[in-house]
Amino acid sequence: MTDYARLLDQIAETAREAGEAILEVVRRGFEVEHKQDSSPVTEADRAAERVILAALARYAPGIPVIAEEEVAAGRIPAHGDTYFLVDPLDGTKEFVRGGDDYTVNIGLIVEGAPLLGAVYAPATERLHGGLVGEGAWLEDVSGRQPIQTREPGEQLVAVASKSHFNQPTADYLCEAAKDCGYVAIGSSLKFCIVAEGRADIYPRLSPTSEWDTAAGHAVLLAAGGRVDGPDGGPLAYGKRAFLNRGFVATAGWQAPAIGSFLEPFSGGGDLPQGV
Repeated sequence: MTDYARLLDQIAETAREAGEAILEVVRRGFEVEHKQDSSPVTEADRAAERVILAALARYAPGIPVIAEEEVAAGRIPAHGDTYFLVDPLDGTKEFVRGGDDYTVNIGLIVEGAPLLGAVYAPATERLHGGLVGEGAWLEDVSGRQPIQTREPGEQLVAVASKSHFNQPTADYLCEAAKDCGYVAIGSSLKFCIVAEGRADIYPRLSPTSEWDTAAGHAVLLAAGGRVDGPDGGPLAYGKRAFLNRGFVATAGWQAPAIGSFLEPFSGGGDLPQGV
């Protein structure tokens, strides 16, 4: 029987090690390349992914790993209903610009839902972890402390993407959340901000890949939140091409479904990048 609490500690430490690999690339300098979908990629993405793949092979050798750069190279392992989803450097656009809100993400999917995850922000040394049913925590220079979502007040605080905010998101916030304002944050940190009780809602009304969301989704679920797909039901994993059409994350209450706000999307073509 898997000791999931121990596994969470192991992947959290792995996320830290991957973060150190990213910072080492920053220290020596790097060039920016572009994938077929024109999204940026750097040696930092690849270095972090190598660290994670090696560590997961030691800690959980029987569990397949679906990792962003491996998928981009056409290497997708056979998998059942239990597997890791890895984004070694989420928020590459912010990373390239010199921002600090980029993250390392490792999530474990079991039967179509996130069970545990770790999200590490190398530039700020903030590490979030969560095991569904057991709780979530934040670890920083002051140590580790539990986190949980909050009850929303009369005025909702929304977080949304820096790089992928679009008109449907604005329309949704104005109508469904009764507020057109939002705080712009890069990467999966938006899930973590809701999990910490510093925001109430995070809508994403454009496509993402499942490795972009799995770890942050797990942290938020463990903290008492929820993440719903376009139809208002729980956002599920194992979809075609590992693709999320959209979702809305909240501090635990059910927000209006986003389906009617989404732009038509066939599901074909290149995979989306980042949250």
